[in-house]
Amino acid sequence: MSMRRILSVLLLMSAVLLCAPNAAYAKGESAAVVVIDAGHGGEDGGAVSSGGVPESGINLQIAKNAEWIFLFLGQPTAMTRSGEGAVYSPEASTLREKKVSDLKNRVAQINGYEAAFVISIHQNSLPSHPKVHGAQVFYNTVLPAAVAAGAVQEKLNEAVNTDKPRTVSAISSSIYLMKESRHPAILVECGFLSNPRESEILQDAAYQMRLATAIVAGYCQFCRNGE
Repeated sequence: MSMRRILSVLLLMSAVLLCAPNAAYAKGESAAVVVIDAGHGGEDGGAVSSGGVPESGINLQIAKNAEWIFLFLGQPTAMTRSGEGAVYSPEASTLREKKVSDLKNRVAQINGYEAAFVISIHQNSLPSHPKVHGAQVFYNTVLPAAVAAGAVQEKLNEAVNTDKPRTVSAISSSIYLMKESRHPAILVECGFLSNPRESEILQDAAYQMRLATAIVAGYCQFCRNGE
């Protein structure tokens, strides 16, 4: 077994030990459901690698892996999309209308839950600086998103940012889904498609599982610390 797969297994074991169904977070509250949002979809592929691979499919695979691990642990989950398509309403016709409708529908789903925690999966891109790499976590203004982001970032630094740890950051107010969510939400930029090497490994199934496992382990660590 490769070191990459061994690390994924160890992280999964860590998540199993740390997490419990509907685990409590700050102030004794509980997230009845973890909403996993695979960014983009359909005609909106998001960021694209130099080889023409859009982030939407990568986001979906990582999101599905995270869903599988959460379900294995007994944590209720929901996916904003479970297929390649977006979730816009039938009346949307132009690409802009579809993007707006898609985001509004995702937010409506998220805000429809009485208690939830949102994990949005994305890929980054900075073509002007192709050497930039690494996974980074952003958080919205709803408590305790910032604390959860720190825990997830810690696990990502251990798993994939081994050469250069990254720090969390508040999300821009221009990111509609994060701004409009009434629940705590984090957005994970899993890597840079503009970095040739990172773009390649982001498409690797084992690496996608490693990312998902680190995200789940971080969330579980956050739950444990909040109890």
